[in-house]
Amino acid sequence: MPGIVASGHPETSRASALALEAGGNAFDAAVAGLLMACVAEPLLASLGGGGFLLAESASGERLVFDFFGQTPLRKDPDARFFEIEADFGPTIQEFHIGPGSAAVPGIVSGLFAVHARLGSVPLRVLAEPAIRAARDGVEVNRFQAYVAHVLTPILTASEPLRAVYTDPGGIVTTGSLHRQPRLAATLEWLVEEGPEGFYRGPIAEQIVELCADHGGHLQPGDLAAYRTELRAPLEFRYRDNGILTNPVPSCGGSLIALSVSLMDRLRAAGWQSGTAAYACDLARVFQTTQVERARTAFQANPLPELVAELLADGHLATLVETLSERRLATRGTTHLSVADAQGNLAATTVSNGEGCGWLIGETGVQLNNLLGEEDLSPNGVGNWTEGRRLSSMMAPTIVDQPDGRRIALGSGGSNRIRSAIVQVILQILEFDLDLETAVRAPRLHFDAGRVSIEPGWSAEVYAELGRAFDDLHRWDGTNLFFGGVHAVSVDASGRNFDATGDPRRGGAVARTNT
Repeated sequence: MPGIVASGHPETSRASALALEAGGNAFDAAVAGLLMACVAEPLLASLGGGGFLLAESASGERLVFDFFGQTPLRKDPDARFFEIEADFGPTIQEFHIGPGSAAVPGIVSGLFAVHARLGSVPLRVLAEPAIRAARDGVEVNRFQAYVAHVLTPILTASEPLRAVYTDPGGIVTTGSLHRQPRLAATLEWLVEEGPEGFYRGPIAEQIVELCADHGGHLQPGDLAAYRTELRAPLEFRYRDNGILTNPVPSCGGSLIALSVSLMDRLRAAGWQSGTAAYACDLARVFQTTQVERARTAFQANPLPELVAELLADGHLATLVETLSERRLATRGTTHLSVADAQGNLAATTVSNGEGCGWLIGETGVQLNNLLGEEDLSPNGVGNWTEGRRLSSMMAPTIVDQPDGRRIALGSGGSNRIRSAIVQVILQILEFDLDLETAVRAPRLHFDAGRVSIEPGWSAEVYAELGRAFDDLHRWDGTNLFFGGVHAVSVDASGRNFDATGDPRRGGAVARTNT
């Protein structure tokens, strides 16, 4: 089937394209791509992690498949996790790893749920490229080697994982052929056995054994109780464009809606892309979004009524008034997007956190560290509520334009996910940029009192932001820190496609014309 794919790795995009060529739709392609991502992007995607898929079908069905991590039903007071530092070069970020940082993984449940509801090609066909790649090996590209270098403290935390990612010369490097025969066997087994074997069978037993031996929380009941949840997407508008994104209990989509809605009300001043007025408004809006997130304790208690409060006309007007008064005069995740000729779109974002540093038995699968993510722990690492779906920043998004063009996009990048998506949406809808230019445009991000900004803005922007904010951090180059937006689009005819993969995160595009 004709279609187009954008993802974080050439092999991921190629596997998705092969699914389309086999007669599959966008959702088959998403399943095939996610399976390959677990092989080709193993430090960003894993069968031990979780995520979301936003589907807009040709028939008009709009669904979010929520297969993100779930907190255990009971805390084990003897659970163990510990802190490591990941060196990104310009910045150091702390992560917590160990089996005590692992939430109930959901991606296996999600893949089977998406395929059962929307797929059209046998799962064996969709999984074959990933199985073959795991068995024969994937050449490590520069971006994946960089991620491995950053995460070296995690990849060397336990002997079995160290054996997978190191050789006598050290951690895997660009050009290395990375073979994962145990993961290949696990994928083959899952295709035959289905998700039951993961959540109630032999793999569940290995997860529980790992946690019992090394201080994790997960018990048989945690795994047996896991379900993929189907949700209606959050819908809002920017001018005449309809936008669909991830709803509560995740908070990323709602915070994107708040940021875009505030920018919509501020745009009357007359921006131009890349100007100081636009950049300063953007930074102020991200700052306000952070304040509102903290004020409402939104991530700890993501309720629909809080979303309604945040997006209410009166509340937006109050925030805009405050922003205007302060305004200057001038002043470890991956994503896959697919569109097909039938009119189906899939946007899916998955994460393993950074990984907990331990493999699940003999499966070749690294378990997540989602309970050790500060971004997912608004009350502090370890202070989570039992038996709840974690609230994520991940926000697969679809834009429906008045002329019938539709765009699927999303990003990795922890707290930077929402700012990356907001900026790409604005570049497209406000400044009428094409996908590639919008994704490659320089970005900024506000967090914890600091504005981080990529090169490529005008001198006026740097000067005005420097006057407006006490802490302005100028990066020397583009970086995966600022997210990785992989986007596709299709027009109303279903014949004209466009796509771009974000070079910040190894973006790659594949298309098929048959």
